[in-house]
Amino acid sequence: MGKEKRRGAMPTLAWACRPGYPSKMLLFKKKFLPAIRAGEKTQTIRLWKHRRMRTGQRSYIPGAGHIRLTAVEEVRLEELTDADAQPDGFATADELRTEISALYPRQLAAGYRAYRVVFQLVPREEEE
Repeated sequence: MGKEKRRGAMPTLAWACRPGYPSKMLLFKKKFLPAIRAGEKTQTIRLWKHRRMRTGQRSYIPGAGHIRLTAVEEVRLEELTDADAQPDGFATADELRTEISALYPRQLAAGYRAYRVVFQLVPREEEE
């Protein structure tokens, strides 16, 4: 289909994060969506050059719905504990670090910072 936009296609993260776009999206692998929808996965660790989101901000997860960010804080990956990993859907910090290494090899090599993004789904009746 080339570079033309498909009708009804979701915008890419790069497009969604442009200044002036009403809401930033958080994109997830499909395997994480059931846990997010069930309220079992309530945080994500992201590697960014600088903070891209702020506490209190509303966002959107395609396949799950609107969310409210309840915390966005810089963390050190090597200091994460098993208790830190569980809201992210992992039993241990080692499992979480392994997943981060698989998802973000270039960012890790480039020295990007790790941020814990804690969120809660916004009930449908509160969505605008």
